[in-house]
Amino acid sequence: MRFIGNKKHLLNSIYYTLKRRNIRGNSFFDFFSGTTNVARFFKKKNYKIFSSDLLYFSYCMQYAYIKNNKNPQFKKLLAHINIEQAKLFYSASDIVVEFLNHIEPIEGFIYNNYSVGGTSHLKKPRMYFSDDNAKKIDAIRTQIEEWKSQCLLSNEEYFILLTCLIESVSFYSNISGVYAAFQKKWDKRALKPFKLQTIELVFNKEKNEVFNMDSIQLVHKIDADILYLDPPYNERQYAPNYHILETIARYDNPMIKGITGMRDYSNQKSSFCNKNNALQTLNNIAKNAKYKHIILSYNSEGIMSSKNIMDTLQSYGTVELVEFKYLRFKSSSNGENKTKKHIQEQLYILRK
Repeated sequence: MRFIGNKKHLLNSIYYTLKRRNIRGNSFFDFFSGTTNVARFFKKKNYKIFSSDLLYFSYCMQYAYIKNNKNPQFKKLLAHINIEQAKLFYSASDIVVEFLNHIEPIEGFIYNNYSVGGTSHLKKPRMYFSDDNAKKIDAIRTQIEEWKSQCLLSNEEYFILLTCLIESVSFYSNISGVYAAFQKKWDKRALKPFKLQTIELVFNKEKNEVFNMDSIQLVHKIDADILYLDPPYNERQYAPNYHILETIARYDNPMIKGITGMRDYSNQKSSFCNKNNALQTLNNIAKNAKYKHIILSYNSEGIMSSKNIMDTLQSYGTVELVEFKYLRFKSSSNGENKTKKHIQEQLYILRK
């Protein structure tokens, strides 16, 4: 999934940077989990993982990738549904996903609010999804919820299917990178028939814990060897950039407004997006959290200056700054920096 600040391509560099400095441990707290890429990586390294995020769609992914530690069998569901040639499929997940790929499309919330057909009455119809794909998304999401209400899915199975949908939607969305706006012309991939895909699960032997809340509320409750912070770098909040994924995850028929059909996100704002509050929040975390090391991922264009970050963290131990050259996220290539292709990814390492 394309996600602002995604560390997927930097994870090996981060890991070996820590390893060379003998920064190890048994537990890892992914403070701003997002798409869970960092938490998944360290789960594979056999850390006990704690992860949290304000966004509910992130929580769905955390539950599927981080909390879950087994392949789903869908025993209750498979006894309830009928699918031909089921034995040809590799796993129970494949069977269920194949069933969902063949259900009848319906006109639900996504079609009625984020497709051209469903919003043709608007002055500027919303072009997030083709009509057919929007109906398919609605049908799959509705079916998953019906199975859950019929007690045919365990919590793990429910969130795995939601994550399959969230991950798949990203490949058929008519956007440049985030959902804050749709493209005025159709991206070729957005016109391909929607197909739900399975996901690759990650397992370890730990009892990993996940949360859907402001992580700052957890600083007194979680004790982790490594506290990993990857906060927003600028004043743009994450919630409006991914509002449709949030709506698909919740499927709560929210009140929406504006050209893009934005849902209310007033309770999902990060203090790191406020220049006046970001340093104070960082200081509160470093002061009050339970950890041996803080690893802060930031970049050279963030609203907190490198000097201020160093000054703040040095109050609580020794700090080292390591920098990597990194390809700029596409949606941020604008204004005076639109020709600048790379930025400096910064890794602040605090030994308490």
